[in-house]
Amino acid sequence: MGIVKTEDLVFEYVKRDEDGNVESINRAIDGVDIDVEPGQFIAVLGHNGSGKSTLAKHINALLLPTEGAVYVENMSTSEGDNLWEIRQNAGMIFQNPDNQIIGTIVEEDVGFGPENLGVPTDEIWERVGKALEAVGMTAYRDYSPNKLSGGQKQRVAIAGVVAMRPKCIIMDEPTAMLDPTGRREVIETVMELNRKEKVTVILITHYMDEAVRADKIFVMDKGRIVMEGTPREIFSRIEELKAIRLDVPQATELAYMLQKAGIPLPDGILTPGELVDELCRLY
Repeated sequence: MGIVKTEDLVFEYVKRDEDGNVESINRAIDGVDIDVEPGQFIAVLGHNGSGKSTLAKHINALLLPTEGAVYVENMSTSEGDNLWEIRQNAGMIFQNPDNQIIGTIVEEDVGFGPENLGVPTDEIWERVGKALEAVGMTAYRDYSPNKLSGGQKQRVAIAGVVAMRPKCIIMDEPTAMLDPTGRREVIETVMELNRKEKVTVILITHYMDEAVRADKIFVMDKGRIVMEGTPREIFSRIEELKAIRLDVPQATELAYMLQKAGIPLPDGILTPGELVDELCRLY
């Protein structure tokens, strides 16, 4: 079993009236099975309402299954006694860093999580220093978060999770509110943590250029996993992705259009560099 595993996961949002009677039931997750190995970089794609954010909240036990099971490090999220340890192993990063930053100084905010875990003071400051170094924010440790850019704030939020030393970080569209520079900063930070620290990363995103860098992609639609595979395998299925209202990387889209125009390019081109190389090989 991997570090994160779901078995026939089902989750339903239940809407009730003022008297507590059920008005409607919306099945947001419908029989999802995933298995994530330690150290993998996983991307989860899907249009709005596909269930990807609901899935993310199950991995951190913010939501509990209606049916089926979720395991983190072989611990079931449905068992209350596991909750504390699960959240130490699986840290969560949300869209808006302002919702996670509570300290008035960067280093205090990063140290908040370890302090709540009961980590000794000397070790807290050691962890804070290493976490800030890991995300490239050491020079800002004495700054007020209010003086930071959106990308810098998100890196501080990541450092706060890293300082708790989780084995897995779940990121729910962490770059959705950032400009291109901020997006690039955050993704590079996450990639570095994945490569150097071997932290398992599960990235929920609607940016295809971010998903290209993953080891494996899960595509969701109507609460189900409808595709899974490497980025090259997934982005070779352009028509299927468009049918569920998803885009593909720009280089992949251009290569596809050139293919339709009669140019014999291979499927699954992911980056501008790959496209240029293939065109140079042909001409």
